[in-house]
Amino acid sequence: MSTTQRNKVSAQEGRLLLAIQALKNDQISSIRAAAKLYDVPRSTLTHRVSGRTARVDIPPKNRKLSLTEEESLVQWILAMDERGQPPRVAAVREMANLLLASRGINPSPTVGECWVRNFVNRYEELKSKFSRKYDHQRALCEDPEVIRGWFKLVQNTIAKYGILEEDIYNFDETGFQMGVIGTVRVVTGSERARNPKLVQPGDREWVTVIAGVNAMGWALRTMIILKGKMHQSSWYETEGLPHDWVIGVSENGWTTDQLGLYWLKEVFNKETLPRTKGRYRLLILDWHRSHASAEFDQFCSENQIIALYMPPHSSHLLQPLDIGCFSPLKTAYGRQVENQMRLGINHIDKKEFLALYPAAQMQALTENNIKSSFRAAGLVPYNPEQVLSRLNTTMHTPTPPGTSHSSQASWATATPHNIHQLEQQTKKVKGYIKHRTQSPPSPTDRALNQLVKGCQMAMHSAAILAAENRELRATNAKQKRKRERGRTYVAQEGALGVEEGLDRVRSINEWERGVVEAAESQPRRRAAPQCSDLKSILVVWQVGSGSLAYVARSLIDYVILLMIIFY
Repeated sequence: MSTTQRNKVSAQEGRLLLAIQALKNDQISSIRAAAKLYDVPRSTLTHRVSGRTARVDIPPKNRKLSLTEEESLVQWILAMDERGQPPRVAAVREMANLLLASRGINPSPTVGECWVRNFVNRYEELKSKFSRKYDHQRALCEDPEVIRGWFKLVQNTIAKYGILEEDIYNFDETGFQMGVIGTVRVVTGSERARNPKLVQPGDREWVTVIAGVNAMGWALRTMIILKGKMHQSSWYETEGLPHDWVIGVSENGWTTDQLGLYWLKEVFNKETLPRTKGRYRLLILDWHRSHASAEFDQFCSENQIIALYMPPHSSHLLQPLDIGCFSPLKTAYGRQVENQMRLGINHIDKKEFLALYPAAQMQALTENNIKSSFRAAGLVPYNPEQVLSRLNTTMHTPTPPGTSHSSQASWATATPHNIHQLEQQTKKVKGYIKHRTQSPPSPTDRALNQLVKGCQMAMHSAAILAAENRELRATNAKQKRKRERGRTYVAQEGALGVEEGLDRVRSINEWERGVVEAAESQPRRRAAPQCSDLKSILVVWQVGSGSLAYVARSLIDYVILLMIIFY
């Protein structure tokens, strides 16, 4: 039953209860008039007055789980989804079987292979879809409290230093593999059975591009970092390469502390200082190590540059360049490489990259894209809801619903410990009430049903939490055993096959067992006697039996005792 249908049935049930109450109190003389007044079917009202149970209180005959059990399962699924851990189909099936087992019936029934699919189809709030991998550290930083803290920091910083929107900047690095074409949708012949493959150029050398943009929609000069130690003259003779761009080199093609500081001094400061409208410039950046050096921070402090660092792992949400610029930039560069491949150029080197990249940047870093990126990041104009509205993961464990304390008086002598016992006692209580009142169902019955339903859902939640606790305990025990297990080395450097490694492990284990067994098989040796042992001689002379009893602690004591007796 969908949510809309359940709401409709619930509303009609409420009107039926009001009509029954009016008839019981003689406020309306006939069932026909009551049915018309409260807009309920006359036949349904007639049956309910005669004592028939409400349809909502009758569990479906073809359902494995009751309605309360299904609602508890829905709440568990939604709670797991809020935590960024939506359960698999197999986990939902296991949890359904766990609820069935909590009834206390032996043997416990189980759900079928298709039950989860039908269960999901019955509830509009549930949907089955393919999952995608999601980094835990990134999920932690998508906590709304972390994001709100960032925007509060931005707001306070702008207010404190009087920063204008025209003086807000963002800069970051992005990497390119010079000869790699990205994954794109392509058009193929209809007879093709598999996904097509684009031929990639052979060169996969890494290149880093440092880009900076202003909130008003313009981009700073670009700095390109190539892999190498020496600058080649041919790079600077590349046709189409803007003359104001900067080329740097590093051992691996990545940025370094020195190159980051060079960009700050020679590119950012020199280009933005003449265009500054206020006194301070706001530079938003991530926590890359080249941005957090002491020299970088000192230069910012000395030149009225306020460097504001985003929370770690949050650039996909908060950094304008990551949000709306780098993705179209890489797509545009991939098209440039693909065009070269069609022309028969199968190798992309540094000079070829320098020739292709400027056109790609011109297509991607447009005024519209840059402004849209700052807007989507919630920075200009300032609007945190632009980001907060996209969050869908809350990294906390929801508190399980608590149970209400009932009154001291109880209808049964024993406390129900599972769903089956609760249902049995509920039937007894309802029968007792019906026998005592001799009246059709009343709001009291409805309230009792709601109370029982709450107890059932609390029991279901307890069963689910107990299962999760068992899994956590088993995982913790496994991790403890893993930590206690010693670390043994079987090889040094090079490569090793799995089978060969297992043979070496077995040999080491057998050797260790042999050493232990050999140590245990050796007889225990008595410690050498000490002079103090002579003082511990004890002699007992029994005259009546004529026997001599003595106790000595060492062989020397025994010999000395014999000498004393016979000499």
